[in-house]
Amino acid sequence: MPNLELNKIRNKLSSISKCAKEDKTYEFRSLAPYLNVAFLKDCYNNLARNKAVGIDKVSWQEYNGNLDENLQKLVQRLKNKSFRPLPAKRVYIPKGNGELRPLGISAIENKIVESGISRVLQSIYEMDFLECSYGFRPKKSTHQALNQLDTIIMTKPANYIVEADIKGFFDNVNHDMLIEFLNIRVKDSSLIFLIKRFLKAGYIDNNLLVKTDIGTPQGSILSPLLANIFLHYVLDIWFETTVKTHTKGYCELIRYADDYVCLVQYKEDTTKIRVALEKRFNKYGLTLHPDKTRVFSFGRYERENSQRKNRKPNTFDFLGFTHFCDKTRKGYFKVGRKTAMKKFRAKIKELNIWLKKIRNTLPTKEWWKTLEAKLRGHFEYYGVSGNSPSIKRYYKLALRLVHKWLNRRSQKKSMSWSKFYNYLDLYPLPMPKIKHNFYTLSHKFVS
Repeated sequence: MPNLELNKIRNKLSSISKCAKEDKTYEFRSLAPYLNVAFLKDCYNNLARNKAVGIDKVSWQEYNGNLDENLQKLVQRLKNKSFRPLPAKRVYIPKGNGELRPLGISAIENKIVESGISRVLQSIYEMDFLECSYGFRPKKSTHQALNQLDTIIMTKPANYIVEADIKGFFDNVNHDMLIEFLNIRVKDSSLIFLIKRFLKAGYIDNNLLVKTDIGTPQGSILSPLLANIFLHYVLDIWFETTVKTHTKGYCELIRYADDYVCLVQYKEDTTKIRVALEKRFNKYGLTLHPDKTRVFSFGRYERENSQRKNRKPNTFDFLGFTHFCDKTRKGYFKVGRKTAMKKFRAKIKELNIWLKKIRNTLPTKEWWKTLEAKLRGHFEYYGVSGNSPSIKRYYKLALRLVHKWLNRRSQKKSMSWSKFYNYLDLYPLPMPKIKHNFYTLSHKFVS
């Protein structure tokens, strides 16, 4: 019976998607009833099972002990509107520049309900979101965004880049404006009421409750989708319908969450776009970071222009990579990329701290698998065309760190380099390898 009910919900979500795709003005009025026991049970089963617990101190496994009863009580509270999301537990994780990034850890029932709301909203907004948006979307990825960036620079008349950073985006999203955007498609007052409660739930920081009147809760399941909806209306649609119709030449937007670049043909258009972006974000309570917003030339003519002006060719960072103007073996222009230095240093520091911590707490064979996963994950993300030197360097430094901390398990050195390499023969680590090939285009210019 629960499976039958779940199949009904899935079929209805598919119908919602179809309706949203066919009619861009359709208003959805009865969505909250989808959050029933069968559907939320499926949401629960799809949660990560080894995540840190929130202020409720209830793990996935503990909640599973009496799952059906727990979900029935949860659904009843949702129906009578007595469910109140618990505040998130705020923790801080290091950023690459030495600063700390705040992150919220949600309670288990928050995660279940947020997952359900996200899946319902996603069935609508995935039909609305534009192709320029890549962040936190099914079947979309950073590597697709990077590949599209490469394709545009290689095949379109993109000679300039407008790089604009939204200052503290997730902490400054205006709740009332976000709800207005949601109301364009969602007319279910019960679901909107529930979303408002999540936005206002706040967080616990150093045992103090902090209320949230603006911003979306970082680290929550719902936050990325709400951020995408907000920027869909504030940036994506506006750029498509207004910016593109008021520029002289080619321009395109590539966005991953709140990280984006504008690729532009003519210099005079870059000034217009830069000013328009600032006014547009100010209108919605957001500001551009003055030190991280700039306009610069880039593309197939950048090397020649820089030589003529006696300066270095421009580069820029996007999605963890530094992009620069490079040449093929035959001398044709191509976009080069390497791991951004800030990211590279942060990843090495992170690995060093982990090795130092783990070396004496578990036998080597037990943490070795985790080390393999860390290296594999690094190469999976940073193993893109042109970045072979960076991932090889990371691999060499990783081996040095592993060898160093293996020898600091006691006062005496326990492993020479020859023994270490013998150990690697028996228990090999993943080798650096290019996983994503972007160099599939002709190097001919296409206007």
